[in-house]
Amino acid sequence: MGEIIRECIGLIEFSSIAKGIEAADAMLKASAVELVLNRTICSGKYIVMVTGDVAAVTSSVQDGERTAAEAVIDTFIIPNVHPSIFPALTATNVVKNLDAMGVLESFGVASLIEGADAAVKAADIELLEIRIAMALGGKAFVTMTGEVSAVTAAVDAGAEVISRQGLLVNKIVIPRPRPEIVREIL
Repeated sequence: MGEIIRECIGLIEFSSIAKGIEAADAMLKASAVELVLNRTICSGKYIVMVTGDVAAVTSSVQDGERTAAEAVIDTFIIPNVHPSIFPALTATNVVKNLDAMGVLESFGVASLIEGADAAVKAADIELLEIRIAMALGGKAFVTMTGEVSAVTAAVDAGAEVISRQGLLVNKIVIPRPRPEIVREIL
């Protein structure tokens, strides 16, 4: 198998851990995709995220949905995903300057990642971290930085995407946050 192209991501959130594991296996067998996330999340749910070319990810997600249809909570496919999504998921983005900080908070994992992708595509910002539903009661949030106007535009764009699904908890922009706040969050 050749190198996987990371142009697209697909995610399925499941209400059943067992069905999530079964669907993950089916997703990986369906097409040439790379596993990005495959784990339990609060509160007793399971997520699987894959990456690859659009056709492979689409096939993989469709197979996962068929395998565990009764346990699917939410799903997405993002073609042309912004490359900064990957290091933000693992909190490995290195940020040199922290001017303003924006935060988007969602009740759902899928909507939050879609919002983060929209935010980073909307303005010249850097994603800091995408934190997914671990010790968060099933919620998720993304942090970002840049100039105040860019962070405001990015937060608004991401919030619009999350709000379409009725899952936006809150959004904020903090100009020049105190270093103690940033250290504790990241």
